[in-house]
Amino acid sequence: MKQKLTAVIVGAGHRSIVYASYAYHAPDELEIIGVVDPAPRRRERAAKEFKLKPDQCFTSIDEFLTQPKKADFVINGTMDNLHVSTSLPLLAAGYDILLEKPLATSQAELRQLVEATRRHGRRVSICHVLRYTPFYRAIRERVQRGDIGELLNVQAVEHVSYHHMAVGFVRGKWARLDRSHSTMLMAKSCHDLDIIAWMKSGVAPMRVSSVGGNYQFRPEKAPAGAGTKCLVDCPIEADCLYSARRHYIDHPERWSMYVWASLEHIEKPTIEDKIASLKGDNPYGRCVWKCDNDVVDHQSVAVEFADGCTATLNMIGGSARPARHLHLIGTHGEIQGCFEDSKFVVRHIDLRPGHEYTEKVVDVKVTGDMSGALGGHGGGDLRLVQDFVRVLRGEQPSISFTPLEDSLSGHLMGFCADESRVQRTVVEIPKA
Repeated sequence: MKQKLTAVIVGAGHRSIVYASYAYHAPDELEIIGVVDPAPRRRERAAKEFKLKPDQCFTSIDEFLTQPKKADFVINGTMDNLHVSTSLPLLAAGYDILLEKPLATSQAELRQLVEATRRHGRRVSICHVLRYTPFYRAIRERVQRGDIGELLNVQAVEHVSYHHMAVGFVRGKWARLDRSHSTMLMAKSCHDLDIIAWMKSGVAPMRVSSVGGNYQFRPEKAPAGAGTKCLVDCPIEADCLYSARRHYIDHPERWSMYVWASLEHIEKPTIEDKIASLKGDNPYGRCVWKCDNDVVDHQSVAVEFADGCTATLNMIGGSARPARHLHLIGTHGEIQGCFEDSKFVVRHIDLRPGHEYTEKVVDVKVTGDMSGALGGHGGGDLRLVQDFVRVLRGEQPSISFTPLEDSLSGHLMGFCADESRVQRTVVEIPKA
C-alpha cells in the first residue's frame, strides 16, 4: 500500500486548485485537509470542492499555525509577491512546500527562501510544470544521453497570445510592477528560463544581456476614435481585436477565473451581470491602449554559460497563436520542435553521397493518460504534484523533479536579465 499524504492549500486561487485536484485523480495518494485564504468565497469554494469542515478553513497563516502541524505539505499558490513571506513561517513550522512560480520577486527574497529552507531542513519544489510535459521531458532525456553531443546553443521562444497578453499583462494582475512585483519575464517566461537552465543542468550561467519594452499597448498606439472602456464609450468596439465583449462575453470560458472574480458572489452570473461588470469598475473592461500597464510586451534575453554555450529567449506578447518553440544545437546534431504541436525533430549530420542530414520526427502526444488528459500545461500540472508526492514518500524522483536549488539558475537569469534591460548593460550572474 502506498502511503497517503495530506496537504493544505494556501491561497485558494486558480493554480492551487489545479494542483490540489490531483487528490481527485489519485485519492489513495493525496487528500486535501485544509485551506488558508483571507477571501471568504474562495475558502468556501475550496471547502465545497474538497469536502472540508469549518475547522479546516483558515483566514490567515497565523491562524493556521496556531494549530498543531496538520499536513504533510502545503500547496502555496499565493500571488507572486507573497510567495516568500507566506512560505517562511510554514517552513519554520515544519512544512514542506509545493510553491507556485516564480519562487520570489527579487534576488534578496530568493536568498532568504533558500537560507530558510536549508536551516529548517525542509523540501521546497517550484512549480516548473513544463519540465513534466512529455515534450520537454523527452528532449531532456535525449540531451542527457548525449544524442546531439555537447550543447552549443539553446534557442527558446515564447509567443504569448493576444488574449493572454491582454488579460494578464495589460488589463490584469501582472500589468504593473508595483502591484504584482513580478516583471512579465518572470511572471510568464520563468518557465522558459528554467527549461534553458535544465538543458544545461550542472553548468552555471555566467552573464546575461537583455532588451525589450512596451511597444504596442500604449495610449499613442490606440486606434483613432478609441474610447476608454469597451462597452461604455468606444465607437469602434465592434471591430476591435481587443474588444472586452469579444474576448470575455463571446468567449465566456476564456480566462473566466480572472475576468469574473468580481462576480464570485453570484453563483451563476448572467450575460447581463457580466456586461454590467465590464461597464463598471471591472478592470477587464478597459481599453488595452489606455490602461495603467507598465510591464514589457516583448523582451529578448541572451545568456552565456560557464562552458561557452550560449542561449537566447525571445518572449513576444500579442501573437495570434500561443506557442513555445525550442531549438537545441549540439556538436553532433540538433533538436527542434514546437510544444503546442507535441512533436520535435532530431537531426544529425549525414555524409552519404547525395545527403546532408538525417531527420527523425518524434511525436510525444499522449492520449488516455490521466495527467495528460486532465492536467493543464500539456499534462505537466498533475505530473508535477505526482512527483512531489513520490519524493515525500521517499521514492525515486523523475528526471523532471525540481528541488529548490535546481530552480535557482533560471530565476537568477531572469532577475539579471531584467536588470540588464533597465540598465542597458551586460550583467554578471551571481553563483546560485
